[in-house]
Amino acid sequence: MEDKKTNKRTLTNIFLFLTLTSTIANFVITILYKNDKNLLIDSTSSLILCIFTVFFIFSAISNRRKHRNYIIISSISLILFSTFSILSNLKLLKNFELPNVNDFTNKSLVSVIKWSEKNKIDIDQIYEYSDTVDEYNIINQSITPGTILKNVKKLTVTVSEGPDPDKEIILPDMESWDAKRVLKYITKNHLGNVKIEFIQSDKIRDTLIEQSKSGNIRRSDEISLKFSIGDQPLENIKLMDLTNKSLFESEFYLKRNGIKYDVERKFSNKTSRNFVIKTDKKPGSIIKPNDDRINLVASKGKKIIVPNLKNYDMLKITEWVIKNKLKLEFVSKYDDNTKANKVISSNYKKGDIIEQKTLIKIVISKGKLIMKNFTSIDEFRDWANKYNINYEEKFEFSNDIDKGKIISFSHKTGDTIKNDDIITVTISQGKKTKIPNLIGDSKNEAIKKLESAKIKYNFVYDYSTKDKNTVIKQSLSAGNEVGENTTITLTLSNGKKESENKNSSQSTNKTYNKNNNQNSQNNQSNQSQQTTSCDKSKGAELNLQPGNTGSQTKTMIQSMNKHKFNFRMVSSCSNGDTSSGTICEQLDGVWKNYCDPVTITIVQ
Repeated sequence: MEDKKTNKRTLTNIFLFLTLTSTIANFVITILYKNDKNLLIDSTSSLILCIFTVFFIFSAISNRRKHRNYIIISSISLILFSTFSILSNLKLLKNFELPNVNDFTNKSLVSVIKWSEKNKIDIDQIYEYSDTVDEYNIINQSITPGTILKNVKKLTVTVSEGPDPDKEIILPDMESWDAKRVLKYITKNHLGNVKIEFIQSDKIRDTLIEQSKSGNIRRSDEISLKFSIGDQPLENIKLMDLTNKSLFESEFYLKRNGIKYDVERKFSNKTSRNFVIKTDKKPGSIIKPNDDRINLVASKGKKIIVPNLKNYDMLKITEWVIKNKLKLEFVSKYDDNTKANKVISSNYKKGDIIEQKTLIKIVISKGKLIMKNFTSIDEFRDWANKYNINYEEKFEFSNDIDKGKIISFSHKTGDTIKNDDIITVTISQGKKTKIPNLIGDSKNEAIKKLESAKIKYNFVYDYSTKDKNTVIKQSLSAGNEVGENTTITLTLSNGKKESENKNSSQSTNKTYNKNNNQNSQNNQSNQSQQTTSCDKSKGAELNLQPGNTGSQTKTMIQSMNKHKFNFRMVSSCSNGDTSSGTICEQLDGVWKNYCDPVTITIVQ
């Protein structure tokens, strides 16, 4: 019995010893291996844990007989906590962490693409200029670093295009600056269109004496700078070695010393673009200002021979572009002949020779476009317009499908949309009905017939010899088959004009002589002028009612208005509306005179 108690006491002591050892080890490793911004917080927490453990052990020793099992369980918990903390600080738990989004800031685009392919995450690239981030490095990303990967479907990264050549800056007045200070400013601010000239003057040599622009400018604006070469004749110089000097720096040196030069450009695998490969005069040669002439050979960068980019994936193309200091633009589209993420086309073919900074445009396949299930015609139109799919609309009567709803498509849901396919969508015109003959009917009789035929209606009035409220014209001809709830416009008689009710045509005896005949001719002339001239004060509000087709709308407009019209038939309005019969202009109810023609645009 005593042996059992001794064994239990020994076991408890072992656990207490391990607890103290693990918490102290955790505190030491936290200080030694934790180097991030949370060091102070983590080390303080570890120290508090150590202090707590000491008190826990003293308490456990005094009460271990009563609470031995609780003490062992608590010790195991503290040991496990300290062990995991130690492993984490030593970065030995890295493999057990959930995959998360990396921080790509200031890293190469290549690293992003490699990561996206490995983790099967879609990448969208946005290009922006940056003075601080190197070209093709990442400026920022749409997902916060550390976000658990299972919650991420797409990552958008902003890629640097280098300094913006058209960025606006404030150019100071640099007159009286020395040449060295001016050159430093030009380089630091990425000014790319600076013209340098040296002239004789009484100013100190290498001093800027004239500047064409200052204040707000764009970096690409041309700036002319004139420096002084003093008022003394230029002396012969020993030519410095211009090899591997920048072309700008070399030209500055030659102009400063009054040396004439020519520039020839060649490809070079060794010399950077816009740096001097060689000169036709050896370094150290004596050069006479204004007499001798030097030929500079400047590098266009290495000769780049375009490979067959159709055999490359996005990662390999990006690596090739960055390596050769080219510009890159990706465009994606659906293509039934090319697998997803494969190249459909590029703006340069295999074997083309290009220079650095050339823009490479790559069209990447998104794979086959599959026909979806659409619940409305507007949803289908938005989808088709988004992916540049050719489609046409047909209209049919239907007893089962409401007007404006989709009856059928030429492609089934799940079908592959091929590159040259035209999708035909059949749209319901509703149940079929016939237009009754309403000419001569009274207003009430016409209403009864139209309601019986389930046709909507509206009325306009015009003067007529017929009785008031008698139908004298209808916008849709009798016998035409239309969909239910189609709108027809009826013109009702408003009775005779008052001027027509007055009998002013009384017969009179006329004396035909030379004077009366002359008066008659004058009256005819005046009447002719009144007929040919147009009174622009006379007109009416436009009544523009759309039909189910373009021709139907045109017929209705002509029948409902006395105005002159010019009709334009189009496939869609400028706002994107492609519904057949739609009137693109918002002119219904607008007052127009009868003289000037009104232009109406209708979707055919």
